[in-house]
Amino acid sequence: MRIPFVAGNWKMNTTAAEAERLVFEMLERLDRIEGVEKVVCPPFVSLVGISMMLQSSSIKLGAQNMYFEIKGAYTGEISPLMLRELCEFVILGHSERRMHFGETDEIVNKKVGAALANKLRPILCVGERLEENEAGKTEEVVERQVTAALRGVEPVHDLVIAYEPVWAIGTGRAASGKQAGVAIQFIRGVVAKLWNRSMAQDLRILYGGSVSGANITEFISHPEIDGALVGGASLNAEEFVGIVEKTAEIKRKIK
Repeated sequence: MRIPFVAGNWKMNTTAAEAERLVFEMLERLDRIEGVEKVVCPPFVSLVGISMMLQSSSIKLGAQNMYFEIKGAYTGEISPLMLRELCEFVILGHSERRMHFGETDEIVNKKVGAALANKLRPILCVGERLEENEAGKTEEVVERQVTAALRGVEPVHDLVIAYEPVWAIGTGRAASGKQAGVAIQFIRGVVAKLWNRSMAQDLRILYGGSVSGANITEFISHPEIDGALVGGASLNAEEFVGIVEKTAEIKRKIK
């Protein structure tokens, strides 16, 4: 059975002091939860401090982005070489990166390759915009994004995919568990065509988009959904711990 996975994407929130306080508030309870891979993804400025806090815990650390070059004249960018001493995971292809910073499928592909080459585990985000969803193009969009992102990438177990419909991110309008499950099942089929059926079945695919303590049960109860990429709710220690606890409990029952 695929190990459930819950990651918190803090986005551009928390100062370094606030980030460490947030980790402190949930560290003990989160560390005790078994059967779920737990990841927090704070802003770059907090990675060093939080990596030290998590050293002896079961909680893992992720970055929210990276550039695909190792080093060079790329002012303001962070390379995989810089991250791999601090993090195990890195979020790539998030819709906010695509929307606000012009990241293309080609750029995402380069980042995925660079992350894997430098022993970082990508959390690859894919998902359609509202107008694409309403036009019935969800499958077309996510197939294009997954296929482009994995072009030239050898089958690996170090990849996690997050299906995040753009219309659900930060809007309070989450997809239903059934909608998310159907999309994730389709993504698994795309990966099976690109790699093979066995790898696709082993791959963990998450749902992200207005995930909360109130709706996590609906998502985690679906057999195709292996966890969640949590946005705003991950900034609340009590709620994020609750989401992880519910994930562990429900997946144990399913197992």
